[in-house]
Amino acid sequence: MPAPQDGPWLDDAAGRLIRPYTVSGGRTRPTAALDLLSLVMATGSAPQSHLGPEHTLALGLCDGPTSVAEISAHLRLPAVVTKVLLSDLVECGAVTARAPRFQEAPTDRSLLEAVLDGLRRRL
Repeated sequence: MPAPQDGPWLDDAAGRLIRPYTVSGGRTRPTAALDLLSLVMATGSAPQSHLGPEHTLALGLCDGPTSVAEISAHLRLPAVVTKVLLSDLVECGAVTARAPRFQEAPTDRSLLEAVLDGLRRRL
């Protein structure tokens, strides 16, 4: 799968050529209940409606359970735009989404440290 930055909507010198709100059709609220830790996974069903290139890239990242935050980082899109794209995919049956399951404490320190470490590596 090509990297998201290899598409015609990004330019190394100019940056993003299409504004993020254009990717989501101007929508700012997802129709599915998603948060950054929601896990999204492809169902194997092909979407019945035509989807944009960002939808296709997002779907390609959902082979296994993947968090909304991780998909957003790979797409280099704001989280709210990614949530709108993923909710479109949920509505058409191409992906399923579920809230993360916490064992004991929802704010496990080791999990938070791992997320922070991952974010620092991306900068």
